Amino acid sequence: MRAGLVQLSVSDDPVANLKVTRALVREAAAGGAGFVLTPEVTNCLSSDRAHQARVLVHEEADATLATLAADAAALGIWLLIGSLGLRTHDADGRFANRSFLVAPDGRVAARYDKIHMFDVDVSETEVYRESAGYRPGTRAVLAETPFARIGMTVCYDVRFPHLYRRLAKAGAEVLTVPAAFNHLTGAAHWESLLRARAIENGAYVLAPAQCGTHAAHNGRPRRTHGHSLAVAPWGEVLADGGEAPGVVFAEIDRAEVARARGRVPSLGHDRPFDGP
Repeated sequence: MRAGLVQLSVSDDPVANLKVTRALVREAAAGGAGFVLTPEVTNCLSSDRAHQARVLVHEEADATLATLAADAAALGIWLLIGSLGLRTHDADGRFANRSFLVAPDGRVAARYDKIHMFDVDVSETEVYRESAGYRPGTRAVLAETPFARIGMTVCYDVRFPHLYRRLAKAGAEVLTVPAAFNHLTGAAHWESLLRARAIENGAYVLAPAQCGTHAAHNGRPRRTHGHSLAVAPWGEVLADGGEAPGVVFAEIDRAEVARARGRVPSLGHDRPFDGP
């Protein structure tokens, strides 16, 4: 299976973002990808909660989801919509950061709500409180496809290896990590974290990313790291999206997963222990 990782630099305007995303999804399919992946917050990247409240909608009304699902059916591809910011019915009004796996017939095959919230003081000027606007998910998700079993995660999840271990031990052969990774932490940690998750689990890691400085009508513009990565089960970087929007490709072969896990069968070597 050929995977196409779409790298975006979205604004806080879902309508404008959708046009760009559709073009790059079609480009990925035209390049032979049967599995196309977009980044976290494909529909809208914004730091302004009031603006999010004006433009985000519930899942059933989201034009990005409906349009991209229809495009997946028209193109006959599997599509991971890395995540969408969506309204929920929670009493506190918080949104969901939800990843969707869409089958080639256009149906949603799996949904995953990001579990770990990015509540971090990166620097004196880079402060994030994702949990103030988004409520965390509570359930890990493993999806079956004809070409691989897929463990779905989002961005900051990558710093919590026990989630990936659980998915791999449940059978995940491909781990998806769509992201809008901060430019400072990305430069320091992005590639190292993704390669570690691939190596320790003997799984492909596919991480489509946001990049650049994101235009904002309201609130402070954000910067993201880019460098969408595809990593093999043995840890080799198969593709790097660099720092500009576009598409990169990687070949996915589940036999490589079996080969890596056969060489170092650490998934079967976990042991109980006491302490500290």
